[in-house]
Amino acid sequence: MDVLQETALSAGAGLRREVITTELGPCAVRIQRAPEEHGTLADVYLHGAAGSWTTFQPLLPGSPERDQVLLDLPGWGDSTEGARIATATVEAMAGAVVEVLDDLGYGRWNLVGHSMGGVIALHLAAAWPERTLSVGAISPTAFGVAESARQPRRGLTSLPWFVGMLLLMRAMAALGAWGLALIRGVGTTPLMRLLLSPLFSDTGSVPAEVIRGLGRDARPVAFCAAARAIARYNFAQWDRIRCHVLAIRGANDAFTPQSDLDQLASVVSRIRTVTVRRCGHFAIAEQPAVVQELVDELRLR
Repeated sequence: MDVLQETALSAGAGLRREVITTELGPCAVRIQRAPEEHGTLADVYLHGAAGSWTTFQPLLPGSPERDQVLLDLPGWGDSTEGARIATATVEAMAGAVVEVLDDLGYGRWNLVGHSMGGVIALHLAAAWPERTLSVGAISPTAFGVAESARQPRRGLTSLPWFVGMLLLMRAMAALGAWGLALIRGVGTTPLMRLLLSPLFSDTGSVPAEVIRGLGRDARPVAFCAAARAIARYNFAQWDRIRCHVLAIRGANDAFTPQSDLDQLASVVSRIRTVTVRRCGHFAIAEQPAVVQELVDELRLR
């Protein structure tokens, strides 16, 4: 794989940026190096279909014990140009993550995934059990989203906010560049906070930069491709997961219902499920200290 050496620091202080070519296209990655050498073990962060590596900025430690690796998955963030996502599967996206980690020299990892990234993290744990030490899945969009993506009419009853966002993204994707420009334009206005209200428990308390960032990170074509990938995924594979798993949802999460965590617990043997109060789908933004404490406890198990 070809690595484009980029030594300039990214917007996040202390993060080195590299771009690594994968089967799904170039993948931008940020790395926060640990002060001391810790071999081939890294903490890896996988964002959702409404985000980028910046989703996890609230969780980055000041002085990490291990290297922190944050990806822009192919199709999102800085990994949009040349991305081959039209027919990307969950398996293919997980494979791209492993290509990146192999190229960087990491042989084992702790995974933290948000939303779609949680599904990818769980697949990595199932497909590479000997290399995955733990998985923190924050609001993984699994069973309910898959069913709603397959049958949107039925999903209007169970997950109406997801179906609404999916239909909106399909419309914006059909408009091509015009749709993306429209999202970018709305993203700088107060209307964006209203449109994103289903993602949060209290949108008014969410910093303006988070709202603007979600507007910048919106990728309608990639979002629709991710929904198709999850709809076609075989969740039965997760019975091969052997590491400790933490599954978190917000008490007001409109995309990951409690039934998803219950169903996940019926498949995965070593799992802890937690519902975090006073937050929605983006617990990382609304309750970062709580999420960080839970993830830290997971890695100590």
